[in-house]
Amino acid sequence: MIEHLLVAPIVLPLAVGAALLLVDERRHRAKAIVSLCATLALVALAVLLAARADAPVTHVYRLGSWPAPFGIVLVADRLSAAMVLLAAVLALAALWFSLARWDRAGPHFHTLVQFLLAGLSGAFLTGDVFNLFVFFELLLAASYGLALYGGGAQRTRASLHYIVVNLAASLLFLVGVSLVYGVAGTLNMADIVTRVSALPPADRVLAEVGIGVLAVAFFIKAGMWPLGFWLAPAYAAAAAPAAALFSIMTKVGVYAVLRLWLLVFGGTSGAELLAFGGMATLVYGVVGMLASQNLGALAGYGLLVSSGTLLAAIGLGDAASTAAGLYYLFVSTVAIAAFFLLIELVGRAREAGADVLAVTAEAFGLGTQEAEPQAEVGFAVPAAMVFLGLAFLGCGLVIAGLPPLSGFLAKFALMDALVREEQNPAAAWIVVALLLASSLAATIAFVRAGVRIFWAAERVPPTVRLAEIAPIAALLVVCVALTVLAGPALDYLGEGAQALHAPASYLEEVLGQ
Repeated sequence: MIEHLLVAPIVLPLAVGAALLLVDERRHRAKAIVSLCATLALVALAVLLAARADAPVTHVYRLGSWPAPFGIVLVADRLSAAMVLLAAVLALAALWFSLARWDRAGPHFHTLVQFLLAGLSGAFLTGDVFNLFVFFELLLAASYGLALYGGGAQRTRASLHYIVVNLAASLLFLVGVSLVYGVAGTLNMADIVTRVSALPPADRVLAEVGIGVLAVAFFIKAGMWPLGFWLAPAYAAAAAPAAALFSIMTKVGVYAVLRLWLLVFGGTSGAELLAFGGMATLVYGVVGMLASQNLGALAGYGLLVSSGTLLAAIGLGDAASTAAGLYYLFVSTVAIAAFFLLIELVGRAREAGADVLAVTAEAFGLGTQEAEPQAEVGFAVPAAMVFLGLAFLGCGLVIAGLPPLSGFLAKFALMDALVREEQNPAAAWIVVALLLASSLAATIAFVRAGVRIFWAAERVPPTVRLAEIAPIAALLVVCVALTVLAGPALDYLGEGAQALHAPASYLEEVLGQ
């Protein structure tokens, strides 16, 4: 049963997205109901898949019953199943939020979301490099439409940069796939491992060059420095539900690096480059957070900090640090997605350009004179502002990694694993220092933004709907659940990390040997 379940997270959103193309845009309510029900079903499927993947064996689905490496295979282990579940949960929150107004701001919103989900699920479940490229292109094609969704000069400008950079990455991806296939004669991930190890030295070098080109494409999609300059502006300009969905797209690049690097190289060759790139991305993200003048940029640079942390942990550590890094991946992605949704609601409590004016006044020492005493001191705080303030506090605590929420537990577990690292302790301590610096930078950035938003004189009472508040609250509840269930979550991901670092079961199940 589990083998047939593997294909459902791909077929379901693909079929629903295609069917929604046939429905007239004026029937937006019917399209929204179908899309929401399909996403709920995808969440249920992902939960079942993650529960059934809770075993030492890797589950394989062979399309057409063709044996590997001749046929296409889908592979489900703990990591891939958990990533599908994360994508489904974020999509459900984004769709729920969009029901207030965003799903009617342009054509085919629900179709684009469903195609994006099909691409994400396929990228996480495929065991074939070429089909990884196919699913990458499917999710990127849908993301191009979502990045442009809603229009506007700033959004169009940032989206064009996003599209051009990702098209270049796709070209590199295709070149790398061609090199690997030309030398190894296969694109099945498990078969690549066996064939590359048996190649003569000259051909092995060419295969490693092809895998290196693939890695560059993955690094672009993961936002690694200096290839991630496009990420923060593009995500900050996107519509709120689209940006929330995009928060997992950088993790697709990290997932691909983790999967292929540990399979082909066993986590040894290129570890220093991966660790250095992660540390450089961390520094870049920290500086960007401190320099951010708006909340969208702050969230975008927070994603870069998350990617840099994961890449550094993967490059330096063993299975323990990989498990802690994966836990941090889930925590940070959920929190940043909630923050992207929150940004739109918070913006309604600010006058246009208030953030830029506040930074300008601070830089030039303007507006520091005390105001004349008023007859009435104080003001009423509307209920919406109470929720926004608490949600802002929750997102800030998780993203900065402060106690008592799951962000602190994730960073603490990661630092604990890194300080136990024996192979490269100096670099591990540098990463620990950068993690502490990122927490300090995020705290400063959130406190500064919070003061300007919730204590500023130009605040206006925002108008929010339940459909906008509920998904943000639900994502924050997920963060709290990850805090309470940190032990089981780390155990689940720890066994998944052990399987990644010792992929004998993966190779045996996929190749049938």
